[in-house]
Amino acid sequence: MFQLRGVHPQEALKKLNAHMLVIRFNTVGRKNHKQYRIAVQEKSQAPGGRHVALVGSYNPHSKETILKTDEIKDWIAKGAQPSDSVYNLLIRNGVIEGEKRKVKVPKKKIEETDQKEAVKEEKVDEENKSEEKSDEKTADNTKTEEVKDAEDK
Repeated sequence: MFQLRGVHPQEALKKLNAHMLVIRFNTVGRKNHKQYRIAVQEKSQAPGGRHVALVGSYNPHSKETILKTDEIKDWIAKGAQPSDSVYNLLIRNGVIEGEKRKVKVPKKKIEETDQKEAVKEEKVDEENKSEEKSDEKTADNTKTEEVKDAEDK
């Protein structure tokens, strides 16, 4: 390990992780008909960005998978880490052995939108109740005015 004296800890982590390789999906294809290239990339690169090698492709609609198994095994031996989805795909096709990983799905966004919708519904309900109360008050006022007019006659 090399020394990183006088360097901010976050910059040190970037330098250490700069050459970490990941095998992951790159999205290609049309809208509502996505296909994926399986690429070896540096971890810091954007998923659609520059890649070191293309090692396969996957079409989730037809379940067609094209893999360069010998190259994938070489990259894994060199230290490349497959993403959870790619790892499960490689196990399904018999390239590597092991148990499938749980794919992480962000649930917070779903819960946040549900909470936001619930708050909006509460506000709408409160507004409707306040409008009903104001309608009742105006109706009561017109009734009292009618009663006063009747008494005056």
